[in-house]
Amino acid sequence: MIDNGTVTGPDEDAPSPADLLRRLAGDEGRELLASLPPYRDDEVLALTARLRARGLDAALVSAALTQARLRARARVRLGPLADRLLLTADGLEQATRPAVARRHAARFADAGVDHVWDLGSGLGLDSLALAGAGLAVTAVERDEEVAAAATANLAPYPRARVLRADVHDIPVADGDGAWLDPARRTAGVADAQGRTRRLFRLSDLSPSWEHVLGVAARATATGAKLSPGFSVGDLPAGTEAEWVSLDGDVVECVVWWGAAVRLPGGSAVVGTSGPEDASWEVVRPAEDAPPPLTPGEQPDAWLAEPDGAVLAAGLAGALAATVDGRELDGGVGYVTAPAPVELSWARWFAVEEVLPLHARPVRAWLRERGVGRVTLKKRGVPTDVERFRTELRLRGGRGAPEATLVLTRIAGAPSAVVVRPQGRAPGPPA
Repeated sequence: MIDNGTVTGPDEDAPSPADLLRRLAGDEGRELLASLPPYRDDEVLALTARLRARGLDAALVSAALTQARLRARARVRLGPLADRLLLTADGLEQATRPAVARRHAARFADAGVDHVWDLGSGLGLDSLALAGAGLAVTAVERDEEVAAAATANLAPYPRARVLRADVHDIPVADGDGAWLDPARRTAGVADAQGRTRRLFRLSDLSPSWEHVLGVAARATATGAKLSPGFSVGDLPAGTEAEWVSLDGDVVECVVWWGAAVRLPGGSAVVGTSGPEDASWEVVRPAEDAPPPLTPGEQPDAWLAEPDGAVLAAGLAGALAATVDGRELDGGVGYVTAPAPVELSWARWFAVEEVLPLHARPVRAWLRERGVGRVTLKKRGVPTDVERFRTELRLRGGRGAPEATLVLTRIAGAPSAVVVRPQGRAPGPPA
């Protein structure tokens, strides 16, 4: 730092981030956090000055305002619980939503284990749910600052403890449950919105996929939270995978081993938040899914788009079987059907026209009808959406008619399907 024009080293007496979190967890820190108004960036300087004028320590004030900012950001993901937690920026990025964490905890409770190792616990959101389900839980976290936050967060639960250690050193044994949430982001490297870069390959996990498999071989019941991009082709024999969405946002794929397995294979779990908890619907593979359209066949009057968890799980065939429809082409996800069926896990569109996926015929169709703006949805074709939009050369201003186009394949043919969005439970076409 700079002191009277002289460059010196770091202040060795300055409290560490972990020390500051421990102070925030104490009486003085809790009182300070409770006194803060709703966080606003444009009021931070004035608020800092007022707090410092009360004689409060500068480092503690800064840490409290950081918590206020993180809590404001966390409310979208964590709801009211955010205001009772101590947070870190990296920990928040990987924190499990409370309703989803309760699903995890119920799985362990049903598996009959009494103690669960939360290996790589982060801020302790899953540990909170496990403890809330009556289970003993040991949250293992290597990072000192994150472990300090988890310790404060789990303090109300006598059967929960935080162990600062490397997950590779934990003696998971038969009779234990094990929950792993391997890091899937580049820690400390964030964008302008404070979000760190996500990692998707199994080889990028930390701890490694091999370590996850080793833990699963020893524990009675194991679950691992992975990216929604996890491929069903990588699912180990005898295990169960759930691709989970909540309120339309695909949040995870969880793989289960041992006593936690209910039905081997893959499924989609679609959640909708309620006033007290989320409701869930499970979509499983159809026993006799109809084949996709073949060359020469045209879509019916309706098009269904599955929830993102259903798409991630590769279960468009289950939607086709449910609505007496056909997938437009293998793997594209869109299903055509003669009539809509009310489902919580699909959105419907009325089909207006099917055009070849070339800018010229699409542009002509849109201009003939005075369409000035388009919403483009793409799946299963390599089309650059923004370039295609530019090539349409539409000249619509405010108030001009709009259209929605689905760019996809129909029986192998790249196509642009003009549709009218109808929501999740539409009535008959007008």
